[in-house]
Amino acid sequence: MRASIAILGGDGIGPEVVAESIKVLDAISSKFNHDFDLKNELIGGCAIDQFGTALPDKTLESCNDSDAIILGAVGGPKWDDPSAKTRPEDGILAVRKSLGLFANLRPVKVYPSLINSSPIKPDLLKGVDMMVLRELTGGLYFGKPKKRWSTSRGRRGVDTLKYTENEIERILRVGFELALNRRKKLTSVDKQNVLESSRLWREIAIELSSEYPEVELEHILVDNAAMQLIRNPASFDVVVSENTFGDILTDEASVLSGSMGMLPSASLAALPGKKSKITKLSLYEPIHGSAPDIAGKGIANPIGSILSTAMMLRLSFGLNEEAEAIEKAVDSALAEGYRTADIASDGGSIVNTTKMGDVISGII
Repeated sequence: MRASIAILGGDGIGPEVVAESIKVLDAISSKFNHDFDLKNELIGGCAIDQFGTALPDKTLESCNDSDAIILGAVGGPKWDDPSAKTRPEDGILAVRKSLGLFANLRPVKVYPSLINSSPIKPDLLKGVDMMVLRELTGGLYFGKPKKRWSTSRGRRGVDTLKYTENEIERILRVGFELALNRRKKLTSVDKQNVLESSRLWREIAIELSSEYPEVELEHILVDNAAMQLIRNPASFDVVVSENTFGDILTDEASVLSGSMGMLPSASLAALPGKKSKITKLSLYEPIHGSAPDIAGKGIANPIGSILSTAMMLRLSFGLNEEAEAIEKAVDSALAEGYRTADIASDGGSIVNTTKMGDVISGII
């Protein structure tokens, strides 16, 4: 098949890990006779430096002209001025909003070969395999008013947590649909004891559950969810939450897998259909940030980015065999003892970013 993919390396370690995803795509192209047209564009801090904006028009146009998007990471201390009018993160927020990427899928899996790399006791990690679904275009990150100002009594700031019934219903429906194809349990995270938006969230979840009698619906407050992720992580199947809660919980969940560098994600504007292929443009990225402290050292873990590429092949292009080839190659590389520094607490052969990409692409 032929497909066009926008490559947004971004800042920090973003370009480093994305380079290994491209290497893996090349291996897939050779083995399965595909033709991927890759278009490199700027986003984030590097775009601010060159164009004065975190999302240049050319980048957004290239994304819209593509079949899928691969993103590295954005941000860094160079652009951390709190008074700055434009920040690197504005670029990815604008992409999500412009493309309607409301559903963020973050699979959390513990690899048997890495069970001792996590600070969590191994007996708690057995059987951990969950999908965390985060609403991506509403809530505090997008609500208005959002501003800072000064008064005679000092400086003030406000962010607005706001959700509509449609925004809540569509993300919950994605959660129910995902649960139908897994272990048929959906955990809905909220803070309904103090937040009106969460009370609406829970109300709609209960209403929608009548359409999915096969799925067990569980409600949990976000603070308890944070605790249970550590105490009993294997109890979760599909977890759905609003934007801010999901952002925090998935970063916490990365501890289960041994490192944030292991986790992929997909940001979708629609659910996969009956042909296991979505019809709208989607974005794929590792959940980690730009990690400026290790940028340029060649030690970043590219597996989260590589597994995001596998998600792209499966969800955007319906290439299940190719996606499985990548996932099995990652399994094999880890089973053979290859480790980047962040997952090497249990020993193994420590390799750099490039070598890990070489090993995985070579196994394919």
